Amino acid sequence: MDLLYKSTRSSEGTVTASQAILKGLADDGGLFVPVSVPKLDVTMEELKGMTYQETAYAVMKQFLTDFTEEELKHCIACAYDTKFDTEVIAPLVKVGDTYHLELFHGATIAFKDMALSILPHLLTTSAKKNHVKNEIVILTATSGDTGKAALAGFADVPGTRIIVFYPKNGVSRVQELQMVTQKGNNTAVVAIHGNFDNAQSGVKAIFEDKEFGTELADAGYQFSSANSINIGRLVPQVVYYVYAYAKLLEYGEIESGEEINVTVPTGNFGNILAAYYAKLMGVPIAKLICASNENKVLFDFFKTGKYDKNREFVLTSSPSMDILISSNLERLIYTAGGQDAEKTKALMYALKTDGVYEITEEMKERLKDFVGGYATEEETAQKIHDTYQSAGYVMDTHTAVAAYVSKSYREAGGDMKKMLVASTASPYKFAGSVMTAIDDKYNGIEDFALIDELEKVSGMPVPNAIKEIRNAQILHKRECDAAQMKAAVKEILNV
Repeated sequence: MDLLYKSTRSSEGTVTASQAILKGLADDGGLFVPVSVPKLDVTMEELKGMTYQETAYAVMKQFLTDFTEEELKHCIACAYDTKFDTEVIAPLVKVGDTYHLELFHGATIAFKDMALSILPHLLTTSAKKNHVKNEIVILTATSGDTGKAALAGFADVPGTRIIVFYPKNGVSRVQELQMVTQKGNNTAVVAIHGNFDNAQSGVKAIFEDKEFGTELADAGYQFSSANSINIGRLVPQVVYYVYAYAKLLEYGEIESGEEINVTVPTGNFGNILAAYYAKLMGVPIAKLICASNENKVLFDFFKTGKYDKNREFVLTSSPSMDILISSNLERLIYTAGGQDAEKTKALMYALKTDGVYEITEEMKERLKDFVGGYATEEETAQKIHDTYQSAGYVMDTHTAVAAYVSKSYREAGGDMKKMLVASTASPYKFAGSVMTAIDDKYNGIEDFALIDELEKVSGMPVPNAIKEIRNAQILHKRECDAAQMKAAVKEILNV
């Protein structure tokens, strides 16, 4: 049986997995969700002996049912190869009494590589499958990591163009350099004067502009997305939670069937939603702990049932989480509302017009597996410092938010189930913040000057991703106001 996908904002019509991947966003502005989340058809006993690539196939074949075995295995083999600096792809490291799932061993040293190394292959396969003749234009907003991972994934992929918008002064220096030095004849990077939410809203508005879509089609282009609004981004992320549980079992850290808790540093809500889908597939996950920084819109939502983006936007040391509109939450809202598309549409309209919506008590009850927590800037830095002192382990700022929140959760409620922490970026991406947290003598020294110091302190070799940008030429210098994003796209595409 083929698994079909539908929009969170319409009860009409379904599409195949490949069609959903190609479109990125539904025509009505909704996000594609599977009609039902499939169950794993292999046991954990079978999974625990599998490689990452074999696990990826076991999970993804359940979601992407219109891909042949040969097509899907080819996509997986092309994605999870020597681009990763470890054969296991996503190592599990025990740090104190928690398990860190290191998702930053890919080409751009952030968890986005886990999905964005396969998305170009899924997309080009989908295009062939659906006889697409237009050039596919990947349009993406980034809060720091998605941009570079998408650029690296799509650079010089035939039949594609990629345009990335990022907030000027809203990403780390390393993140910015990774993007603006990106090679590839089909790549474009634009800094906008605004924050990530402005960039994301601008991209969504372009997707929803039907007249512009027709204009592009006439010029031989069609849009798709590399953001986690694309189901082709979300499905590969489910894999690593299944893999992590199987490895905990293989290493004898848990008993068969034992429930674990998972803490995820969260911005756009895709990564933690993937953990929820893994739970729905049959992985014994108890609580999903949503860790926020000082932009704690999700913490407040899980506490009160009210989502309110009308607040001060805070620039923090964990910029990939500096987000007030968490797009993927819409998929969870749809599920919690009993797959009621009209209800979801009304809530999203309220968010767009008033910046706030509130869910019912019944919906709140359906979200009881989720717990919100947050860390201040001081608490984040302290966690980096304390973990280094106690375990000799160096983590980045986003992972530190999650580590702090997971510790707070345990202390507050006494729930001592085994804890998996999603470790989402290499400390090298945020060397200044990390080194300052470890020792304030590094205060005021810029990130690149601290790279060699970080290597000494962490014992982790400087990744190629950092070596490459140290002296790389800046190739992308385009900037625009948030209101001018559509004009920038037209100029780049010569439309």
